Parts: sequence; C-alpha cells; structure tokens
Amino acid sequence: MISRPTLRLPLSSALAALAAIAVLGTSLGGAAAQERRVPGSPAEVRLSYGPVVQKAAPAVVNVYAARTVTTRNPLFEDPFFRRFFGGPGMPGPNEQQQRSLGSGVLVDPAGLVVTNHHVIDGADQVKVSLADRREFEAEIVLKDARSDLAVLRLKGNGERFQALEFADSDALQVGDLVLAIGNPFAVGQTVTHGIISALARTQVGITDYQFFIQTDAAINPGNSGGALVDMTGKIVGINTAIFSRGGGSIGIGFAIPANMVRVVVASARGGSSTVKRPWHGARLQAVTPEIAESIGLKRPAGALVTDVMQGGPAARAGLRTGDLIVALDDQHIEDANAFDYRFATKAIGGTSRIRVQRSGREMVVTVALEVAPDLPRDEIVIETRSPFQGVKVSNLSPSLADQLRLDPNGEGVVVVDVANGSIGQRFFQPGDVLLTVNNQKMTRTSDLDKLSRQQTRLWRITIRRGGQQMSVELRG
Repeated sequence: MISRPTLRLPLSSALAALAAIAVLGTSLGGAAAQERRVPGSPAEVRLSYGPVVQKAAPAVVNVYAARTVTTRNPLFEDPFFRRFFGGPGMPGPNEQQQRSLGSGVLVDPAGLVVTNHHVIDGADQVKVSLADRREFEAEIVLKDARSDLAVLRLKGNGERFQALEFADSDALQVGDLVLAIGNPFAVGQTVTHGIISALARTQVGITDYQFFIQTDAAINPGNSGGALVDMTGKIVGINTAIFSRGGGSIGIGFAIPANMVRVVVASARGGSSTVKRPWHGARLQAVTPEIAESIGLKRPAGALVTDVMQGGPAARAGLRTGDLIVALDDQHIEDANAFDYRFATKAIGGTSRIRVQRSGREMVVTVALEVAPDLPRDEIVIETRSPFQGVKVSNLSPSLADQLRLDPNGEGVVVVDVANGSIGQRFFQPGDVLLTVNNQKMTRTSDLDKLSRQQTRLWRITIRRGGQQMSVELRG
C-alpha cells in the first residue's frame, strides 16, 4: 500500500490564518469584517498538500542496485603462502553481492528515470519499483559522477509512464514551500514537507559542481535520487545528501538544482552516454578576505582567474590571469563554484557574456560555448604483474582533464579506474596522473604498457595527485 500522507495544520494555526484574512478584510470592507466566528465545518480548517502529492508521487520510484564484489584472503597474495598452499586445493576468490537502495524520478513518459550516481555506481543489475508496486528491469543510459546523477531506462515494452516536469530552479526563493518524496530507510514511499532553507550552497563537498539547494524537509538514507517538488508538483531538485551527526535527518538536506538535472537528462535523451558541457579552459579560485583587501573589494566575492589555457575559449575571448569574474549572462557570481555551475548549465553552441573587473575597470568578454577537445585516449588496462596491475589508464586530453578536474595544461598518463582487489589498488586511485616511471617520461599509455612488462625489482614513480606532485619508490 502506498503511503500518501495528508498534511493538516493544527486548529490553532488555521484559526490564526482565518484571523489574518479577517484583518485584511478590514482594510477592504470596514468594521463588519472584524467579526470572529468558530469554523462552520471541517473543510474550513483543512489545509492539505494532497493534490500536489497525488500528482507527483506516482512518478517517484524505488531503485534497487546490485553489484558483485570479488574478495580474496590477503594471505594468498603473499609468495610464502602461495609456495606452500598454492596447489589445486587453494581457495579461490570469494564473490559477494552487495545491494543498495535509493529513489528515482520518472522524467520522461518513455521510461527515463533520473537518480543519483552513487545509488547505481558499479551496479551489475538495476531494478526499479513503481509507486503501484510494479517492478521493471532497467538499463543504465548515462552516468555522470561529476554531478552525482545517472539516467536509467525502464524496459517497459513501449509502455508510457507518468512523469514529472522540471521547474526553473533559478526562480526559487528562500522560504518557498517544497515536498521531498522518496523511500527513506526502505520503509516505503514517504512524503515530507518544509521550505527552501538556502540557495547556492557551495561549500558542501559532495560533487564537482558545488551548488546545492538546502531544505529542512526531512531527507534520510534511501531518499537519495528522490524528488524535491514545488507546490505545482514540478521538480525543483533531486535529493542527494544530508548533514547529520547520527545518520538521520536534522533538518539540513541538500538537493541538486533542477537546471543541472535538466542538462544531464537532455544528454540522455539525445542518445549520449556522457554529458556534453561547455568548457572555458581557465582555472579559477575563490576570493579570500586577504585577496579582497589587496584588490580593494568591500567583501570577498567573485571568481579569480589564475590560469588560462592557450587556445581555449577563455583565451580567445580575451580573459586574462588576474581577472575577477563578477557575473555570467547578468547572473551574479558569488564564487568559483557558482561560476562552474552556471557555466555548466549553458547549452553547447552560441556564446555567453562574462563580466570581469580588470585593473579597477569593469568590462565584458564574450566566450564561445563549446566542448573541450578530445584526443585518442587509447585506454588500456595493465595486466602484467607490476605495481600497475589492474590499473586502467588513458592519454590526458583537455576533455579528460576537464572531466576529472585536472590541470588543463597538464601532461602525462591518467588513471581512470582501478580494479577491485588488484595490486594497483594498493598504490593508485582514479585521477592520479603518472608523470615518470623509472625516470622515463609518460606521454602516452603505450609508454606505461611497455615499461610495465620489464622485469625489475625497483620502481621509481612520480605522480600528481590532488594538485600535489610526489615521488615514490616501490619494490617488487
């Protein structure tokens, strides 16, 4: 049975609302409107979100993801134990199945469902359960770790489903009423209500695009991927995370704005397995109080340009190192995260106007909205026994650098994935850039593939991780 809560205001609150109406009437119609009376029927005190829930709830679904994880006793990686116990009777890898539960929202009658990337990440099998308890197998159409969003397609044999429309999340105001719909703690579909507590939260640390709607509508584990809707039943955000000290809601929840979700869904509708976003080719940083004081700002605001890639859209537009970005297409830019979000939601093609402050003067530059150039990535998985075994690497291109938030001017071979339980998992992680191996510069994946086949007991490796360069020595 689907839970469809009816929310009612207490009688005291309803009477207060009626009293407020009476005061308004005084200004319009005289003293007679000041009369107070007991409500004549239950209908006069019943205020409900029921119509909104009835419209939105059928489009909110449960998402079940299953993934197979291979584990092996670490003792059997030791040569000593393999020597004595490495015969035919030696235990093999142990496979376990992990399951996760989240929520999702139907956004297209053809069966497209949007959910969080972290709900289905690594899943071998995905099932979706509708509000009417029907279950469907689903295929993953698109995964976008940068925004923590994914799009699924129900295998419904041409069936048409009830779907929700997107609202303009830029039109939201703090104080607007919203409903959160999902499946918290796997108890079944649940509706909570609250208000928009804050907009443009950029210091949350959840996704690459730090720009979230904050709400006090109760969001709990299992709500991830569910809908945050306005009073017209349209999607204003996808519930993603909570701030909590004990695992439950304390009234601080975060949702990805609908305008970002719309971009991801549009890519999936167009048949792409990745999200195509505009690329500007510049590195930005937040304005600290110290920087603001040094350049004469009354308060720290805007995005400071620290580097511009030669030949990129920003360079061609005339953007320079030291420019302070204060607006994008007449939308105020509070910090670098806000600019990244605003720019990422622009459609490919055409141009955008960036207002900057340069040497005390304000000026506008026009930047082209185009995708980052890509080069042949030549992705390979290193299979030979070495510190790199199980590591998947790719040539570094401006497109991949933008995707992984790496230096657009950087060089090297980048780690894009590491096999679970592999030797490489001990030393490397996705996003690591391999610069040199045994004093040989890494420019292409074939360089690493060739070196990994060498029989050597000592590996000297230089990598860049999180913007920091480090050198390590590993003995085989």
